[in-house]
Amino acid sequence: MPIVNRVADLHPEITAWRRNLHEHPELLYDVHRTSGFVAERLREFGCDEVAIGLGKTGVVGVIKGKKAVTNGDIKVIGLRADMDALPIEEATNLPYASKTPGKMHACGHDGHTAMLLGAARYLAETRNFAGTAVVIFQPAEEGGAGAAAMIKDGLMERFGIEQVYGMHNGPGIPIGAFAIRTGPIMAATDELNIDIEGLGGHASRPHKCIDTVLVGAQLVTTLQQIVSRNVDPLESAVISVCEFHAGTARNVIPQTAQLRGTIRTLTPEVRDLVEQRVREVVAGVAQITGAKIDLNYKRGYPVTVNHASQTEQAISIAKQVAGEGNVHETPPLMGAEDFSYMLEARPGAFIFCGNGDSAGLHHPAYNFNDEAILYGTSYWIKLVENTLAA
Repeated sequence: MPIVNRVADLHPEITAWRRNLHEHPELLYDVHRTSGFVAERLREFGCDEVAIGLGKTGVVGVIKGKKAVTNGDIKVIGLRADMDALPIEEATNLPYASKTPGKMHACGHDGHTAMLLGAARYLAETRNFAGTAVVIFQPAEEGGAGAAAMIKDGLMERFGIEQVYGMHNGPGIPIGAFAIRTGPIMAATDELNIDIEGLGGHASRPHKCIDTVLVGAQLVTTLQQIVSRNVDPLESAVISVCEFHAGTARNVIPQTAQLRGTIRTLTPEVRDLVEQRVREVVAGVAQITGAKIDLNYKRGYPVTVNHASQTEQAISIAKQVAGEGNVHETPPLMGAEDFSYMLEARPGAFIFCGNGDSAGLHHPAYNFNDEAILYGTSYWIKLVENTLAA
């Protein structure tokens, strides 16, 4: 079955919602205008319940089907979209570009929200399913763990969610295509914060100093050996030191230096190994150099792991919408996603919907492709109608 005809009819309106949201980006949990817009639409659609304030500014809509539920069938599924934007200055020159300096929807969450709103409108109109569809609009995906906050506020238990599904647009994936895989699909992400204190002094007398630039350089190169020499070559890990701050003059050895970076892994075992080895490397370099090194290692989002049965269901639905040849198996991505918390709480699957040949995510020239709305919204609708079939 191709895209839903009613979605094609609604496409201009859903596009208008998306562009409205794009003009007014908000960050992390401070998505009051966006969540208000979502809640207002859900009430207009006639949802059976509209709940606000979960995870501070999250919104949930409840839509009950008109068909009878058979014992043993799945009764409640959750569909999740994220609402927050990024602290990036937009460089698209679009007529609906961000009106807020320094903020933009550079990851397509405006599109995710609009597509799920479109599905909610259709599902509330037709109710051609048995059980309950719960539409989840989440704040603070971009580093704030909004999914975890909504779960902590009782999201799964309050609405009786048995399975949960997520979707993200994918630049480079053709419009009308989907990509997904069973098992780990996105990485865990951890923060690396290292503060070095040595002994500063004149650049002509290095023997009287403990050079924090040299210590930092040793750390950067030695940390890379963890991936190349400690992690199984058939496993995946990334250690990227992306900030190195030291010094203010060309002839002064600095007293302090700071390193900041990110670590990505795809299994709990590799995650534990990398953390252990980072701590050992830092301690070793401190001992060798005589510098005082403070390590702050912060664990972030866990691995996003698709469950087998729900992934099969997602693939089946995507093929109905896009066609057999337009649903691809993707390799794991080393980016992170806080939908991982929802997949730890309930079985489900995360899928990518093609955004065409667009700029990459988190790029100032990125723009969500409105043609993807037809496919993403149809996927949500058919997922509900098939998973909650009578």
